[in-house]
Amino acid sequence: MRAAYLLAGAALALTSVWVAAQDAPESLLPKMFDEPAPSRTAAPRPAAPRPAAPSSAPSSSAPRAVSTPMVQAIPTGTPEVPALVQAQDQGMLTRVPSLDELARMSPEDFEALLGSKIVIDMPPQARRSVDQAGLLDEEEGGLAPDSLAIQNGRLIQVALSGNRGMLVSRWGHILLRRALASRLQPPRGMSAQDFLALRVSLLLRMGETDAARAVLQDMDIADYNPAIGAVVLDVYSRNADFTGMCPVMATQGSLRDDPAWGVTRTICEAFRGNSTASISRLERDRNRGTMDQIDMLLAQKYAGAAGKSRRAVTIEWDKVTGLTSWRYGLAIGVGLEPPAALMKSAGPSYDYVTALAPMVGLARRAAAADRAGAAGVLSNAAMVDLYSQIYADPDVTGEWQDRAESLRDAYTQEDPAARLAAMQALWNISGPLKYSREVLTAAAAARMAPSAALADSAPSLIASMLAAGYDANALRWANVVNAGSRGWGLLVLAAPGRGPTVDSGTVGTYVDDDDSVNKRRSAFLVAGLAGLGRIDGGEAERVSGETGASIGGTTRWTQAIDSAARRGDAASVVLLAGFGMQGDDWQRMTPRFLFHIVSALREVGLDAEARMIAAEAVARV
Repeated sequence: MRAAYLLAGAALALTSVWVAAQDAPESLLPKMFDEPAPSRTAAPRPAAPRPAAPSSAPSSSAPRAVSTPMVQAIPTGTPEVPALVQAQDQGMLTRVPSLDELARMSPEDFEALLGSKIVIDMPPQARRSVDQAGLLDEEEGGLAPDSLAIQNGRLIQVALSGNRGMLVSRWGHILLRRALASRLQPPRGMSAQDFLALRVSLLLRMGETDAARAVLQDMDIADYNPAIGAVVLDVYSRNADFTGMCPVMATQGSLRDDPAWGVTRTICEAFRGNSTASISRLERDRNRGTMDQIDMLLAQKYAGAAGKSRRAVTIEWDKVTGLTSWRYGLAIGVGLEPPAALMKSAGPSYDYVTALAPMVGLARRAAAADRAGAAGVLSNAAMVDLYSQIYADPDVTGEWQDRAESLRDAYTQEDPAARLAAMQALWNISGPLKYSREVLTAAAAARMAPSAALADSAPSLIASMLAAGYDANALRWANVVNAGSRGWGLLVLAAPGRGPTVDSGTVGTYVDDDDSVNKRRSAFLVAGLAGLGRIDGGEAERVSGETGASIGGTTRWTQAIDSAARRGDAASVVLLAGFGMQGDDWQRMTPRFLFHIVSALREVGLDAEARMIAAEAVARV
């Protein structure tokens, strides 16, 4: 079809203005309009006497009406066109390209040939401010836009670039995502583009691909700079959305000059209707070794989906030793699944991408959700929705269908014991995945009525509720659990408000019954209570000292987060808290850091997040 259009265009060129323009211009008006009109600046002529009677024959001396041709100045600039097209001084073509030459042209070359290059101009009233790019306004739950305005840019740069993206706390992850997605002004000494690039990069390392793309797209493409160019391709790769790069290529195609950028530009040309030429170009790049074979083959397969090309591309993973965002994004974009060994060695961030990818099968997404739920990437509602799809899909069988049925029973069984048994079947797993299953069952646990008959299971039910923030439902169990028990420890941390000071004797009972390694659960309980102001400072230091994990002492990090809290700088507190919660297990967290994080969050008004983080620390040890 494209060849037919080009042939028609070439025929039009040969029979119309392209050919006619090479000869002297010929007027198509009657000859009476050819003579020039009198000058408008000439002196007025005297009125001619009225004839006595109209003459039947025209007089040769009678004046005739004439018009003056309007001639516009020829532009002096020479438009940029492909080398095969030579232009005269008047802008006319000296040679019409052949059909083969037209077929090999990119859309940009063809537009330049016709002089019809589209210039996208956004009116000033439609442009967005670069100083507050983000997803969440303050009225929508985001942090105050001027939180970082007077903060030292160097400190924020370290807090963002030094964060590897893996946090021990689910609630810490959720809070950090909220801060990074807020519409914040850049700190002092940092440009808005550099600040946005740092935030987007950290969101990607956290596995928050959807949030990273949404935050990036809140800045106009015309405002992109090299710092954003360094991350933009990774954003769309991790979202398996390479066509999302096409608007960037159209207006900011010169941001980078590397193989992946060039191959992406070729993919975009395929989706603009030039698929045959694009696939041929990708094949030449593959033969030249522009990128690894697997990368080029995946690019060809992705570009092939744009047109009618039926060229078969075989993807073989045998010699592939590692997974990259480019490879994984292209693979799931064309419906392929990398080998399990590659996925296992790639790290948890690829599980987060899988859990969020709508084109991936339900069973694979459910397996990835076990990691994504515990990390904070998926909410309780998102996980329940995923398992609901599994339950309704007859093609998904085996263990995932069994788990979907257990989750349904946790909601629908009339007997509370049967609902509890269904939840316990889901909790019957060790390691960090158990906490993910507690996130999954949080809403079902919140529906359970407090009962003394279920007192032994109260700690697990309370932990499940708090994993998704159902603190009001959890507090209904306060009369069921015993003072100093494990369930009591969760509730005393989760209760809103300042509350009464906790009795030291009850804390002592909790410490005595603690069976965790080195009494870490007790150390976290005391650190959380001290951060919330619910235990005397001296008592907190004494008990924490007995566990071998004192909450006293200072570091440069504790000084920085305490200083930000005193200034009321919520955004800096959150960024520094995320920096201090890095790790893949709660064993990486110290009671001292937990105390300063909880205390700082409470001081800047993030009391709910402080309580959930403190309760999570106790629940997951």
